[in-house]
Amino acid sequence: MTSQPQLTPHQALVLKTLLRLKVPSSAYGLLDQLREQGVRAPQQVYRALDKLIEYGLVHRLDSLNAYVACTHPHPHTHGLAAFAICGHCGQAEEIASEAVTKQLKSWSRSHAFKLESATIEMRGTCAHCSSR
Repeated sequence: MTSQPQLTPHQALVLKTLLRLKVPSSAYGLLDQLREQGVRAPQQVYRALDKLIEYGLVHRLDSLNAYVACTHPHPHTHGLAAFAICGHCGQAEEIASEAVTKQLKSWSRSHAFKLESATIEMRGTCAHCSSR
């Protein structure tokens, strides 16, 4: 486990915004939310996101081209991230499953595949939207 990194002001703003949001956000969505706080250029947001991902504080959801804050206690390491994404409300819930991690590592070993990282994105309907 590593210690929590010292964040720049832009990184802290981006992380705080992602933690506040209920749904994943694109970099441009973050930029729109942060303009009044001095973040003016997309590159500022992308640089902050890149570092936050490197620190394990943010995940990128490829299928949505969006970002979410990590919900696991920090500091910790990532190897596998899994998300349940609601197709109705857009909420993305991070799933911590040791069983899934073990299964993927086992498959990787048996197929001589060097697993470096994995992000699983499941789509469906959350409990809140199902009960409507």
